[in-house]
Amino acid sequence: MNAAIIFGLLLALMLTGMPISISLGLTVLTFLFTMTQVPIESVALKLFTGIEKFEIMAIPFFILAGNFLTHGGVARRMINFASAMVGHFYGGLGLAGVLACALFAAVSGSSPATVVAIGSILLPAMVRAGFPNRFGAGVITTSGALGILIPPSIVMVMYSVATNTSVGALFMAGVIPGLLLAFTLGMVTWYRAKKFDYPRMPKASWGERWVAFRKSVWGLMLIVIVMGGIYTGMFTPTEAAAMSAVYAFIVAVFVYKDMGLKQIPKVLLDSANMSAMLLYIITNAVLFSFLMTNENIPQLLAEWLLDKGLGPIAFLLAVNVLLLVAGNFMEPSSIVLIMAPILFPVAVKLGIDPVHFGILIVVNMEVGMCHPPVGLNLYVASGITKMGITELTIAVWPWLLSMLCFLALVTYWPSLSLWLPRTLGML
Repeated sequence: MNAAIIFGLLLALMLTGMPISISLGLTVLTFLFTMTQVPIESVALKLFTGIEKFEIMAIPFFILAGNFLTHGGVARRMINFASAMVGHFYGGLGLAGVLACALFAAVSGSSPATVVAIGSILLPAMVRAGFPNRFGAGVITTSGALGILIPPSIVMVMYSVATNTSVGALFMAGVIPGLLLAFTLGMVTWYRAKKFDYPRMPKASWGERWVAFRKSVWGLMLIVIVMGGIYTGMFTPTEAAAMSAVYAFIVAVFVYKDMGLKQIPKVLLDSANMSAMLLYIITNAVLFSFLMTNENIPQLLAEWLLDKGLGPIAFLLAVNVLLLVAGNFMEPSSIVLIMAPILFPVAVKLGIDPVHFGILIVVNMEVGMCHPPVGLNLYVASGITKMGITELTIAVWPWLLSMLCFLALVTYWPSLSLWLPRTLGML
């Protein structure tokens, strides 16, 4: 009964158009004041202790690193390198977009940042080269979603905060699924380009490829620093985030010199704004999680599902449906912070690995970012392409369909996610 009241209140507040974070906070306070004897001091204490986690510090650093890279010419050099490598295949610029998104995802940690950085440069170039606007928009909108699956990933940090799962293990678990999804999106791009005979670029010589690689190597080195540092144990994921922010600043300002010192305050302010928004959502989601635990809702849900005889296969299917529906109304950070603490205890009782479950949630979030009405990537791509959301939705469907097939693969083949962290001794 209490669960119905809590979720009914949350839904009612969200339907008024109120931001998710405020809806969460008001739901918690209303319920605690009217339905329980919980002292209000404990709520204030929970607000502070809830975000007193070392992992949360990674979020502002990854956002800052992503902003330096977006403004600092790194994306442009990655696109040139990707074009030199795969531009001569069918739909060459589209394939270069997928590869560039995968490379940028490995340094930014954010999907909208990847869409902005790659899309704003590549989409006008694709139109000039003779590609239909829809084709380019479909490629970039869906490939941008790689930003949260290929590590480092802000959404993985969120899941780690919500469930106390190792961030390092999650990062490593995202590598193989991330590369496989990039390959899948690339194959859809190639197939459609071949079918409609879209233009190809002249094949670059190995000399040209070497020059393009040399110019982009400073950006690509960030992948080595972050992943290598975590794998070798030189630093934690949070320290890796701080390292990446400092490195991105040095590369953008002193190596590539695409960003002047006058632009730095604006980048810092933009990063602070985005970080504050995410931290506010986290704070309210932590309160919501506290309310759930206080009312024993996750434990009761786990017992109810187990009593119904729901096995791992049926449970994972139900989770996918639930998260895909949630993706219609909420953005990824909120979904992870609200749903993970509720679903996680059930998954553990059914013997599902926490890291595999985390990757499954992240892939669901990727799909949610590419379909209306709340798909963040759609809105970002709409701003770049000047296309309406309906037209964009039609444009992304072939890639979105392949992402749904990939989701089924990730869901029922745990080794795809778990092989690498197990091999590296992280599990």
